[in-house]
Amino acid sequence: MASIIHSPLKFRPLTKEKYTIAIDGYSACGKSTLARALARRLGYSYIDTGAMYRAVTLHLQREGIHPDDVERVRDAVPHIHIEFRPEDNHVLLNGDDVEDEIRGLAVSQMVSPVAALSDVRRAMVEQQRKMGRNGGVILDGRDIGTVVFPDADLKLFVVADQETRTDRRLNELIAAGRDASREDVAANLKERDYIDSHREDSPLRQAEDAILLDNTHLNLEELIERGVEMVEAIKKG
Repeated sequence: MASIIHSPLKFRPLTKEKYTIAIDGYSACGKSTLARALARRLGYSYIDTGAMYRAVTLHLQREGIHPDDVERVRDAVPHIHIEFRPEDNHVLLNGDDVEDEIRGLAVSQMVSPVAALSDVRRAMVEQQRKMGRNGGVILDGRDIGTVVFPDADLKLFVVADQETRTDRRLNELIAAGRDASREDVAANLKERDYIDSHREDSPLRQAEDAILLDNTHLNLEELIERGVEMVEAIKKG
């Protein structure tokens, strides 16, 4: 049965009209689905920070730069600008729509090592803070509630069991017309989990004041309703 485990900390009552909402969690746990749907429901902007790291990874791959080549990565980062196109939230890498290309397994297999690089993280965090500084925004990723916006008005940490996450990611790839085996997808998720949780710079972890939301057995509408409930809770304090 799905569960929501509340932080022992109480919500602080808020009077402002637009909040900053941070949603963190592991790959394929449903955090992006929740963030995107909740943003539509609330009329907020949505920032997929994982897509930003995927775009950086794609840029390095296009330039033939391996993550281990720290100097070349450092030189490349200032020339990477990422935006989200308002009408469909597609990722633009230096003006180029790369939404489809960044979702492939080739990028997935390299994104965690790239995202672990301090030069990359500093650059992306700076861009993310600029995007979300005025509130009315939902960001999802690995370190939103702990690093990017530690003072976010609402923090959620979304989880789902390994089997469910593997099935979801495999179905996404199949729906996109990409070849992938269940074994490869499962191995990729496990590897990314380990790298994201053990990197020195901004490791993936649940913020102390975040709410744990188990999404294993929730359908989309139930997931959205849980998010709306949390927003209503902070309004009431």
